[in-house]
Amino acid sequence: MGAPGLPDGRPGANPAAATATRRVGDGTELATGETGDSLRAPAVSLSGVTIAFPLKGGATYVAVEGADLAVAAGEFVAIVGPTGCGKSTLLNASAGLLEPRGGSVRIFGAPLAGLNRRAGYLFQADALMPWKSALDNVAVALEPKGVGRRDAEGQGRRWLERVGLKAFVTSYPHMLSGGQRKRVALAQMLIRDPEILLMDEPFGPLDAQTRQIMGNLLLKLWAQDRKAVLFVTHDLEEAIALADRVVVMSAGPAARIIGQYPVSLSRPRDTADIRLDPEFHRIHREIWAQLRVEVQKTYGDSDMAG
Repeated sequence: MGAPGLPDGRPGANPAAATATRRVGDGTELATGETGDSLRAPAVSLSGVTIAFPLKGGATYVAVEGADLAVAAGEFVAIVGPTGCGKSTLLNASAGLLEPRGGSVRIFGAPLAGLNRRAGYLFQADALMPWKSALDNVAVALEPKGVGRRDAEGQGRRWLERVGLKAFVTSYPHMLSGGQRKRVALAQMLIRDPEILLMDEPFGPLDAQTRQIMGNLLLKLWAQDRKAVLFVTHDLEEAIALADRVVVMSAGPAARIIGQYPVSLSRPRDTADIRLDPEFHRIHREIWAQLRVEVQKTYGDSDMAG
């Protein structure tokens, strides 16, 4: 997904710069330019972030309070928590769609002002244009970069092939299954070569089997040129199967980050097979012991802890 041969995988990096290594998730060492911003600064850094929304009558609803989170370049981080706890709110703050009431958001060490143009965003709902073919939906993502139509279509065809839709370039969204539309949306995001992937329940509407297939596709593409990923999900099993680290949020209002758990499972992974690993079940038990308390608060069900 990034430019090959450059120390940090970004166009414009100095290929002659000295390199260093850093470890992510599974212990893999990734090379980065010593002079690049990704060596010292996290891809996404939230420091004391508080998000509040005005209510009628002058009152204020505090959705998230004092959130601290850092996502390293090349790291896959999943966020889980009860319904309405502010998972998507943190993602929107990282995208520059929401301005924090307090605290700060930094992207590769620089304060975020306005939209995060170094990130790609994949929503739960499809953002495909129904009057455009799969190819046109993917190629149109390059228009803001000023890429010519022929070049954009060539890149679009290659990305559709990479997500397994080589035979569907002329198909319109209504002709595609839910999983196929999600593949188009994934290609639409990745063709822009973002350095950060912000993913908000991207596979939520899909059936369980298709979600596992999409999870494997995402891991395959991510492994080819690791981006920083911030992935929101309600599914704890999905979070563990995909991520290097799972972050747990408390119930809202004034939700906060209450736990961070490294996922020690080896890569590459199959999102179905990895669930049979005893270590997977150990990690699941550890996280669920904390998460279920917060879920209980949301639903007021004291029997859930049993």
